[in-house]
Amino acid sequence: MDEQVKLELSKFNLRILENKMTTVNELEVGYDVPAAPGMNEADIQTPCLVIDLDALERNIKTMGKYAKEMGVRHRVHGKMHKSVDIALLQEKLGDSCGVCCQKVSEAEVFARGGIKDVLVSNQVRDPVKIDRLARLPKLGARTLCCVDDIENVAELAAAVNKHDTQIECLVEIDCGAGRCGVSEGQPVVDIAKAIAATPGLIFAGIQAYQGAMQHLESYQERKEKVDIAIGMVARTVEMLKAEGLECDIVGGGGTGSYYFEGNSGVFNELQCGSYAFMDADYQTIHDESGKKISEFENSLFILTSVMSHTKADKAICDAGLKAQSVDSGLPYIFGRNDVEYIKCSDEHGVISDPTGALKVNQKLKLVPGHCDPTCNVHDYYVGVRNGKVETLWPVSARGKAF
Repeated sequence: MDEQVKLELSKFNLRILENKMTTVNELEVGYDVPAAPGMNEADIQTPCLVIDLDALERNIKTMGKYAKEMGVRHRVHGKMHKSVDIALLQEKLGDSCGVCCQKVSEAEVFARGGIKDVLVSNQVRDPVKIDRLARLPKLGARTLCCVDDIENVAELAAAVNKHDTQIECLVEIDCGAGRCGVSEGQPVVDIAKAIAATPGLIFAGIQAYQGAMQHLESYQERKEKVDIAIGMVARTVEMLKAEGLECDIVGGGGTGSYYFEGNSGVFNELQCGSYAFMDADYQTIHDESGKKISEFENSLFILTSVMSHTKADKAICDAGLKAQSVDSGLPYIFGRNDVEYIKCSDEHGVISDPTGALKVNQKLKLVPGHCDPTCNVHDYYVGVRNGKVETLWPVSARGKAF
């Protein structure tokens, strides 16, 4: 182990010791944390993220069951919740095989938290980030990343040689998202052969996530898009086999498409994230019968309080832009059809209340439009069961954007 890694581990161990010196009982509710275990749900400070633990556990078990029935692995997308605690729960209850995430620093959080199989489902090109990625196996985790440029192979190789470690690589195909990735076929084969020929690197397979179609409302439109991707991947897998290159992982699939990839006979690993929480945007997509998807429940909410009602037909709550992301639309109020969240500014949410049903200090549950970036603006999840706060989980990788 080189001196730099020893220093990093020493710093990490020191942080653990410091954390052990601070217990939940020493954290002040309303200043450090929004709640403490044992509190009544009614006393939680707002705005904050609340998880219905029963619903979360059912969602995790349901996806685990689907993956098993389809005969594929499920690598949960850690970028969605950014929580080591939830990732470990997904392993325990859903038999997930590991996590994928988008940033090296995010991957480090999961590896340090005990996740043993971590994929950075993104390209890593910055020298500092490559160096940190190459040190990740020393934390005890199988380490993988995506590659879409043959020059990246030499960059990764130099780092693993320096640290005497190993990185597994997936060649990413642009199968319709229009972001990272190379074209199907020969470009994939060329990069895969370069990886396989490089000491310290292992060619592990293909990354093919069609992110652009996940939120299309029409089941048929989603299927058509994914069918194109499946065809690209299938042809490429056969070309790789012809060169003697086998794919341990053919990964992709999301909450809006997992049944397509999972039943394709081509993909063997899913990468779903939002299913665990379910946000308002995903609830707009339809299943094969034309109904809104219903196999997963809302388990994540922004708990908010009414703080003003000076206008007869409007209530003002304390969950504004700083409590959520509205890139996929405004939240809706869970379990109510008599009131509507209609706009927000930094610290205020405006709720249409035409009958004056709401009262000051009344609490409401909001279903966020997009769960991933919403989770990233909070420090904690408050886990609730049967009206009581059962647990407090840190958003472990919050702010880890490097």
